[in-house]
Amino acid sequence: MVQRTLSILKPDATDRNITGEINSMIEAAGFRIVAQKRILITLDQARKFYEVHKERPFYGDLCAFLSSAPSVVQVLEKENAVDDYRTLMGTTNPASAEEGTIRKKFALSIDKNSVHGSDAPENAAIEIRFFFSETEIVG
Repeated sequence: MVQRTLSILKPDATDRNITGEINSMIEAAGFRIVAQKRILITLDQARKFYEVHKERPFYGDLCAFLSSAPSVVQVLEKENAVDDYRTLMGTTNPASAEEGTIRKKFALSIDKNSVHGSDAPENAAIEIRFFFSETEIVG
């Protein structure tokens, strides 16, 4: 079944101008980018987006980082999109990420790990609605 997932190319990726290279990896892995926009996520938006982590020690730094520079938010579409994108991204810590993953190739650190992807289909739907209206998603 075709699924959708949210992808964010984070500030460390946009700062280094590598969003095209990451998109090439995404498309080469069989994903269709059905919505995409470059935005500056405000601190308030970052706090709301990452609210699930608000009790964790890294929450403040995570929100500050996400709102520090532009990001590219995307909707990706493919069979098994959520799990396949998480595999393509690699583990959060780039030092232990598999070869050929986005984070192994591009992440600077565990904090500046270049990409975000939804962790479950239910969360993907919520995260997509956070950034996109249905009219912005064109398959």
